[in-house]
Amino acid sequence: MDTLKLKHWLNRWNLIPDGTPFITHTSQLYPVKTATHGIKAMLKVTDDTDEQAGNALMAWWEGNGAAHVIAHENEAILLSRACGSASLAAMSREGQDDVACRILCTTANRLHTFPKKPLPQLTPLHEWFYPLKPAALKYGGILTRCAEISEELLSSPRDVVALHGDLHHGNVLDFETSGWLAIDPKGLIGERGFDFANIFTNPDLGNPVPRVATLPEIFKQRLSVVVETAELDRDRLLKWIIAWCGLSTTWSLESNDATSIASNVAKLAISELDK
Repeated sequence: MDTLKLKHWLNRWNLIPDGTPFITHTSQLYPVKTATHGIKAMLKVTDDTDEQAGNALMAWWEGNGAAHVIAHENEAILLSRACGSASLAAMSREGQDDVACRILCTTANRLHTFPKKPLPQLTPLHEWFYPLKPAALKYGGILTRCAEISEELLSSPRDVVALHGDLHHGNVLDFETSGWLAIDPKGLIGERGFDFANIFTNPDLGNPVPRVATLPEIFKQRLSVVVETAELDRDRLLKWIIAWCGLSTTWSLESNDATSIASNVAKLAISELDK
């Protein structure tokens, strides 16, 4: 924890600590209040370039489907804090997965339909997928099919928009009267359909108990809900799910994490695609 760096931004933006600071693998976060109006907010400071691109995208959205940005400068961003008690992950685990999926899709639709204006610097989706092909050559198996499908999709993109890049149950939060809003984008640009694929591996990637994403009946229900709510071509969505699962599995292999969730979801998607 770099307390000097946090203190700099507390002073610069006239903030009052309102909780305990904590760290993620990329960022330092601090619950705060603004001294002037007492607005509950979250200060985020990061040296990670992907996170910084995401911060710039948050500012670009201007609260349209994403948390309101109070201030943004260089490596720091100050966001309105989500204070609602509802959770999309809890919904999915407690028999309301269809409701959670519709909320995620509606949020993505808002993010993708922002009025045209100059974009910040974003990472092209094909660059995001660079690790998949080498992993497929190294490990083979289901990754080979995932890599082939990803190359097909990336070579002929449709509906190119600014992408959240990590739109899942833990990154769309309850902002009470402001509704459900996204946080923590990766700052990508590419085909709209990619942003919906992450729904299909979650909330299990964060916590696999109880199982949700890998249940065949849930997968099929999600497929219907997302195709309808996002107005996507079913087969192309299945291909994005397969491609995303391959990339997720690749990252897991690189960090020695469990790969079973993403690979099992990929198998469900391949089974549906091949029917």
